[in-house]
This record gives sequence, structure tokens and C-alpha cells, in this order.
Amino acid sequence: MKQRLLQQVGRSARLRVLNELKRTQGLCVADLATRIGMSYMGAKGVCLDLEKRGLLDTWRQPQKMGRPHLLYRLTQRAHDLFPTESNALTIETLDAARKLFGPTAPEKLLLVVYQKRAEQYLAKLKGETPAERAKWLARLRDHDGYMAECEVAETGAVRIVEHHSPVLDILREFPLVAKLEVDLFQRLVGRPVQREETSASGLYCATFRLL
Repeated sequence: MKQRLLQQVGRSARLRVLNELKRTQGLCVADLATRIGMSYMGAKGVCLDLEKRGLLDTWRQPQKMGRPHLLYRLTQRAHDLFPTESNALTIETLDAARKLFGPTAPEKLLLVVYQKRAEQYLAKLKGETPAERAKWLARLRDHDGYMAECEVAETGAVRIVEHHSPVLDILREFPLVAKLEVDLFQRLVGRPVQREETSASGLYCATFRLL
């Protein structure tokens, strides 16, 4: 499935559009063109092509004055273009552990995995303050395919936004993963963390707020 989709996308302009839209809740053509350095007509043509392939859809964002903005956003089908760390075998293995060793077996296995992941991040993490560590953690998570970015508000509030989850199928099957991610972030940044998950057009976005 993923290979066929990649063959369809192919050209770098399409990939740039998909990657930019993946990091947003939707963009109009003018904003998209500016962000990726394309002409308006060039960006519009790519969006129309991707929409025909079922990778983009549109919605109208109401404005206080004037006509609504037509925004492009990714469809659920586009999720298969982005990196994953798991597959059906992973889910089957966790299910088999539950049947063989009891209902808590998958949770124990996942706990070990996330403890190891925390140690790997700790070995690379830099920064003296929680905000500095959050910035480094976002870089590490982005490198691992979570499409993460750290945002620091003028008030000093810090949050890490992740626009993709390579383990989304496991997260859906085993909701404990959401708590393990919060525990991971709290251990690494040294502050309490609140996790919020939203979706647009069926796509995943998680925000981790430092409290």
C-alpha cells in the first residue's frame, strides 16, 4: 500500500506539499505557496492533483468578513505515506502475550519499551532548563518521525506539538501508550506534562503542554 502511494506521489513538489500540510490543520493555496516557495498556480495544480488521488480534501473556514477561505488538508489515506514503527505483527504479538500471560502482559512489554526509549533520549538530550530540554526533545522526536516542533509563547508557556505518530495503530489498540508518552516527556523535561489529542480530517495531532 505505502509503496503504491509513494509511486503516485513521486515528485518532490508533491512531497513538499504533503509534508507542509501534515504539520498544519489546513492551509489555503496562497499560504501554502508562500511556505514552500512555489507560485500560486504551481501550488494549486499540485493540490488539485493530490485531491484527485484521494490524498487531500477541502473545507471552508468561515471569516468574520468576506467569503470563507478554502483550505486544503490531508486525508486519512495520506497517513500511510508517513513513517511507521509498527505493523500488524506487532499488534498480533501483543495480543498473543495477553492470551498467554494475562491481560497485563502487553502493558508490561510496552512499559519496558518506553523505559528503554527514555534512556535512549536521555543519552542525547541537552539543556539546563525544561524549555531547553523540550526543544531538544522535539528535535529527537522529529528525527524519529513524529513531525514534532517545540513552541514557546511570549508568556513562557512551552508545548511540543506532534503532527504524526509512527505507532498510531498501537496507540489506538492499547490506550496505555498515551500515558507512557506523558511519563516519558515528564521524565525527560523534568516538569509535569499534559497531553491533548485532536484530529482533523481523521489525522492525528498530539500536544504536550509543560505545566
